[in-house]
Amino acid sequence: LKKSASVPLGSIDIIKMYPLDFGEFLIANGFSESGIDAMRGSFTRMESLPEGIHNRVMDIFKRYLLVGGMPEAVNRFIETRDVMRVREVQQTIIDLYKIDAAKYDKTHSLKIARIYDMIPSNMENKKKRIVYKDIENRPGKRASDYEEEIEYLISSGIALETKAISNPKFPLKETEQKNLLKLYMNDPGLLTAILYRDNPMPVLNTVSGINLGSVYECAVACQLAANDNTLFYYDNRSRGEVDFLFDDYSNLSVVPLEVKSGKDYKRHVAISRFVETEDYGIRYGYVLSNNRQVEEAGKIRYIPVYYSLFFDNRMQRHGPVYI
Repeated sequence: LKKSASVPLGSIDIIKMYPLDFGEFLIANGFSESGIDAMRGSFTRMESLPEGIHNRVMDIFKRYLLVGGMPEAVNRFIETRDVMRVREVQQTIIDLYKIDAAKYDKTHSLKIARIYDMIPSNMENKKKRIVYKDIENRPGKRASDYEEEIEYLISSGIALETKAISNPKFPLKETEQKNLLKLYMNDPGLLTAILYRDNPMPVLNTVSGINLGSVYECAVACQLAANDNTLFYYDNRSRGEVDFLFDDYSNLSVVPLEVKSGKDYKRHVAISRFVETEDYGIRYGYVLSNNRQVEEAGKIRYIPVYYSLFFDNRMQRHGPVYI
C-alpha cells in the first residue's frame, strides 16, 4: 500500500487503502520520474507530447485501466503480464470488501453490498447519480435512509464521492448538494474486472458497441482524488451536466473537466454552455480524450487524458505566500 489509516466507523475499524495513481503506475512500468517532469512541463505550456511518447504513455494508460493501482494487482502484473492472474487478485479484493461490510448487521451489510454493486451500472445511466429508490426497489426512499451505508463506502476508501453543484462559484464547498451524489469505484482496474472479466480487448482495442466512457471517468476521478482534489460535478436542468469541477485556489475560480473516450470528443454542449456563462467566471474548461493534439478553442482546451495527472495544487504554484 502507498499509505493507510485506521478509519473508525461505528463499532468497526477499516483500513483505508490508497491505490497507486497513474504517475506511480508509469514509474512501476519503467517510465522515469524525469520523463514525468518533462510531461508536466508540456502540460504547463499546453503543448502536445511527441507522437512516440504519446503512444507509449497511452499504451501504459490502457494497461492501467485493466490493472488499476492496487499494489498486489500491480505486482502481479509486473511479475506475469497475465490479465487472468491480475483478475484473481482483483476478485479477492472485491470479495474482501464484501466480507468487511459483513461486520455490520445483515440489513446494513446487504444495503452496502447493493450500493457497491450498483456503482458500475449507475455510471452507464444518463444522470449517473445514485437513485435511492432503486437500492431496495422501494419508492419514496431518500438519501437520509442510506447515510450510514454510503458513509461506510466513502470513509473506508472503497468508493469516491462526487457531489452536485448547480451554482458553481468558488469555493465549491459552499454550494454543494449533498443528496445528488455520484459514486465512483476507487480503482479503474476493479471496475474493468467487473465489466469485462478476463477479456482485455474492450480496453486495449476499439470494439464496436462498447463505450469506455465510465472507465475513463473512473480513472480521472481516481487521479483527481489522489491529487487531493475534492470532487464535484455540475448538474443543471437547463444547461446539462459536466463530469467534474474542482477549485482553482490560485485564481479563486472553478475548473470544469469533461472526459471523452471516443472520437467525438469535440461534441460537448454542456461544458460549452458552462464556460460561456459569464456569472461563473470560468477561465478555461478542459476536455480530456485519447487524442494526442493539445488544442484551444475559445475557453475550451482539448488535452490527452493522461494530463489529468497534473490537475493538482502545483498547477498554478508561484512560490511562497507571505502574509
